[in-house]
Amino acid sequence: MKNFLCRQSFVILLALSMIPAAAMAQVSVGIGIGVAIHTAPPPLPVYVQPPIPGDGYMWTPGYWGWGAAGYYWVPGVWVRPPMVGVLWTPGYLGFAGGAYGWHPGYWGPHIGFYGGVNYGFGYGGVGFVGGAWHGGAFAYNSAVMNVGAGVVHNTYIDRTVINNNTVINRTSFNGAGGVMARPTGMEQTAMNEHHFEPTGEQTQHFNAAAQDPGQRFSANGGHPGNVAMDSVNGRRYNQQGRIANGIRSGQLTAGESKNLENREAGLNQEIHNDRQANGGRLTPQERQQVNRQQNNMSRSIYDDKHNDQTAHYGNNEVGQRRYNQQQRIANGLNNGSMSAGQAGRVEQREQNINRSDAADRRANGGRLTPQERQNLNRRQNGASRQIYNDKHGK
Repeated sequence: MKNFLCRQSFVILLALSMIPAAAMAQVSVGIGIGVAIHTAPPPLPVYVQPPIPGDGYMWTPGYWGWGAAGYYWVPGVWVRPPMVGVLWTPGYLGFAGGAYGWHPGYWGPHIGFYGGVNYGFGYGGVGFVGGAWHGGAFAYNSAVMNVGAGVVHNTYIDRTVINNNTVINRTSFNGAGGVMARPTGMEQTAMNEHHFEPTGEQTQHFNAAAQDPGQRFSANGGHPGNVAMDSVNGRRYNQQGRIANGIRSGQLTAGESKNLENREAGLNQEIHNDRQANGGRLTPQERQQVNRQQNNMSRSIYDDKHNDQTAHYGNNEVGQRRYNQQQRIANGLNNGSMSAGQAGRVEQREQNINRSDAADRRANGGRLTPQERQNLNRRQNGASRQIYNDKHGK
């Protein structure tokens, strides 16, 4: 198989003489030759899989790529396979001979070795449990795959693999210090089958991520704003990630977050209603309207994050509690345990608490009386319980 990743600045120098015999079994065809990576890749981010855009798409999980500026996140994305009957074996980073080497992904009749890395959404480290080919059609395991409401009808439910649908171990590489997995006999056989390179759409997707400064680990600290996409060049499912990052950094105040989350919740409800009215699909006009609203939302997020309003709560007990609450909300949005509507309601409470705090301090020369502090803590306790209940489905 040709080394397609050489065309994308994802280049690794791992002379075969440096690789121990025990590691040779891990080496898939076509390791990149170039600059060695001596820095461990970041953990895999936790994210929610976007709904499938239509029948016939297959999920390819996100991963950390490498370029001139260091690691960058390539979003998970739904893509069309190059032909009927093939499955996607994800690429993975392997540590051997003192450096990290990239093992490219490929299409083939069976799933090969991908380093034991738990990419989630059916790729739990060994094999794939998100679906299977039946004749000329792909059947989706809706216990693992987000097939949307009425978008795909060729589905089945296998809940015995439900523990594999989320990333639990976020380690992103194979080898010492990472996942110590070796290929099974079936994976060895699959590795020696005839493989097909990533499609042109996939290559385009890789290149776009490599050229996006916001996807770089140096810029996002392991929390990329765009973690997953419904299709190549399609709608980026990054609005919640961008809001979460804004909450975490303090660029978004509770009031700004509340307004954005309420808009996001309203848009989600609108999409849900439109799909119900049209057999699970959006009409071209509805899709155009949704994209226009999402574009407006994207501009609002940018404007709110770059105005002169920030959320910095001060070095005190009350301020620390409010900061901790915001972190929990951001984490809930990142991992999908909080919806836009839930986040909006909690942010409304946080905004009200912030207003009370500001009013009390103005009335007391910048300080809080013991009674005011006690009252704010009691209200924060209520907000804390709401966050917990929302994140745990209570």
